[in-house]
Amino acid sequence: MATNTEKIKILYVDDEQDNLFGFKATLRFHYQVFTAIDVTQAIAHLDANPDIRIVFSDQRMPEQTGIDFFEAIRISHPMPVRILITAYTDVESVIDAINKGNIFRYIKKPWEESDLFSAVEEANKFYVTNSLLTVKHDELQKAYNELNKFAYSITHDIRGPISGLMGAIDVARDISDINEVKEMLFLMEKSLKKLDMYVINMNDYYSLQRGELVIAEIDFNEIFEECVSLFDVIAKVNRVTFNVNVKQNEIFRSDKVLIKMIIHNLLSNAFKYQDESKTEKVVEANVEITNGSATITVKDSGIGILGNHIGEIFNLFYRATSQNVGSGFGLYNVKTALLKLNGHIEVASVMNQGTTFKVILPSI
Repeated sequence: MATNTEKIKILYVDDEQDNLFGFKATLRFHYQVFTAIDVTQAIAHLDANPDIRIVFSDQRMPEQTGIDFFEAIRISHPMPVRILITAYTDVESVIDAINKGNIFRYIKKPWEESDLFSAVEEANKFYVTNSLLTVKHDELQKAYNELNKFAYSITHDIRGPISGLMGAIDVARDISDINEVKEMLFLMEKSLKKLDMYVINMNDYYSLQRGELVIAEIDFNEIFEECVSLFDVIAKVNRVTFNVNVKQNEIFRSDKVLIKMIIHNLLSNAFKYQDESKTEKVVEANVEITNGSATITVKDSGIGILGNHIGEIFNLFYRATSQNVGSGFGLYNVKTALLKLNGHIEVASVMNQGTTFKVILPSI
């Protein structure tokens, strides 16, 4: 039987006031009981209390039978478990109650207290099980939707670079001019880099889904030294000024792999989406650790993001621009990593002026 601290909410509908009083008097110490003299009042209770778990209804009511009432709320309020109470026990009423009202149980009037308590406890178990199944169904549907997106991404994003590489190889077979050969090699390299980045991001995605946190002290100077060595060549080749500033005077603890993944993805996007028409291109990364919190800011002078895209850029496989088309994993992985680290991210962007990502992470 439910305890006072976790009282189950029950609704009873009956057109006879004495029955309502008797029902509430029987169950009120053990459950939170709502009563309704008609269907209109019952619907009002259900609307105001969406956590009502069990609905009892008398069958013989002047406005609407209990069966018809249950049939109606199957659509508008599907979660509560339905139990019919009636003195009329003909077979047709039972069949209708099961087929039309989808009732959980049938109780004869006048009821026995033991029958009521038994019905509530059994109905509550059914409600809890059904609720858990609903949650699992939603999770399964989400996983199925992501699998569909993943299958599309595989065919589009992996076969694209492979097709480009194979096409360049076919053309290169008939080329003798060294400059044209170099051009084909450049195209092959570009396709391979896209494929390599896709594989890296896909690996990050599965690591985030399955991996557990490994907490250690984080030295942001060390992390950004690695980033500078990695992106310095890209910066020089594309004539991008790359500035890094780290202020860390206290111990910070977190998962180093996830921290590096977040920073790498943000810096990669900052270089990838530069405005090629600008003569002065800049990427700035700043980190400051104060009061047990790390604030990481990555700012670029790139093409910017349209306002109506900002709310979508962290979704799996979403792409806000056709320039330097990415895998659609990067920012999704950033968001997932931040959720695991209890952090959050803010985005500010102006078209043709640049974008700033601000990440705030607590020390663990």
